[in-house]
Amino acid sequence: MRIFKTKFFAKIAKLEGLSDKALTKAIDEVRKGLIDAALGGNLVKKRIAVGSKGKSGGLRSILVYKASITRVFCVYLFPKNETDNISQKQLDELKLLGKTLFRMTETELTRALENRVLQEVIQGEE
Repeated sequence: MRIFKTKFFAKIAKLEGLSDKALTKAIDEVRKGLIDAALGGNLVKKRIAVGSKGKSGGLRSILVYKASITRVFCVYLFPKNETDNISQKQLDELKLLGKTLFRMTETELTRALENRVLQEVIQGEE
């Protein structure tokens, strides 16, 4: 499975100290069906522990995920202590983004990576 982060997600992950290793672990849990909420439109909400905060005090991620697809896109990230949840408008925008991301061809993905619109998570790296 290939894992991609949007530019926004990558920025917040860096600020909050979320490593690619921790993100990969969380996505492995999602693949096993361990999600916090199914939001519709192939969006799932997943809590991620960061440092000593644990999952309940850590980060909330919104992922574009579909079991039958070999790609997962990490599109939104927020600390629980700053935001309880996303708005309906944000949810609708993320659903639209998810549809767009799933439709991308390999050529379009390569271009998005080259233009740094997306970053690919290299699994097994810190």
